Amino acid sequence: MTFLTISLSILLAVAIAAPADASEPEVPGRDWLEAAVAGEHRDPAKRARDQYRHPVEVLAFFGLTPDSSVVEIWPSGGWWTEILAPALRDEGVYYAAGFAMTADRTPEWRKNAQKRFAKELEARPELYDAVVTTELSVPERTTIAPPGSVDFVLTFRNVHNWIRGDYAPEMFRVMARALRPGGVLGLVTHRAPAGWTAEDTKAKGYVAEALVIEMAEAAGLALEASSEVNANPLDTHDHEAGVWTLPPGLRACREMAEGGPERQACERRYRAIGESDRMTLRFRKKAVAGVE
Repeated sequence: MTFLTISLSILLAVAIAAPADASEPEVPGRDWLEAAVAGEHRDPAKRARDQYRHPVEVLAFFGLTPDSSVVEIWPSGGWWTEILAPALRDEGVYYAAGFAMTADRTPEWRKNAQKRFAKELEARPELYDAVVTTELSVPERTTIAPPGSVDFVLTFRNVHNWIRGDYAPEMFRVMARALRPGGVLGLVTHRAPAGWTAEDTKAKGYVAEALVIEMAEAAGLALEASSEVNANPLDTHDHEAGVWTLPPGLRACREMAEGGPERQACERRYRAIGESDRMTLRFRKKAVAGVE
């Protein structure tokens, strides 16, 4: 394979040999991020979602620098990989903590998604030859990077899946373990109105911000800042098929005749709303003895 796969033993050896510097680098301008986002290599369909996902603003808010070490949780279709891997290729490190191919509990659809992701990496070595792939599936595969080593762990639109699977607290502990003291967890996920419960999340896909903060703090991560860059005031959070009603899924429209007037009207309705209302949070790992 043309990209890198690191075993647990190598990860641990790297962690011991090169302890991370806990000091914070000076954040540069956005030019390097803008160049990565503007890259001609990007899939036009993925680029079309920039208006909803705001990649430059989000990554600048998290504080990434060209020499950062970054773990992305479950890259899946590689939307952020197209940006992060080339941007960090020369000076930084990009870990793609993907669906675990060797874990018994990983469903086939996730294994198939991971195979497609691996093929995309192999097809473009000029972009992805430095990508470090690791596996993530709790409880079997939880070493996403050398423990206590990385500057950033990033997760996008994943928390609802963890809550639905009843393993969200463990995922936050996994992310915290990978971060160096003072390292940053950057998190974007579908935002529920205040007061929503985990059961509401399981049904509708939106997550209460207070619940996210509670789980992060329990893992030793302190909320440092929030951003409204991914807010969507048009999202009423009460759609018939939950958050999946909105683009890109448009689940409520799928059972209608393709190309028919009813489906077209349905899609127009939800495209006018746009993608979901999302929280964008920055947590910092507490530099306290005993926090793993």
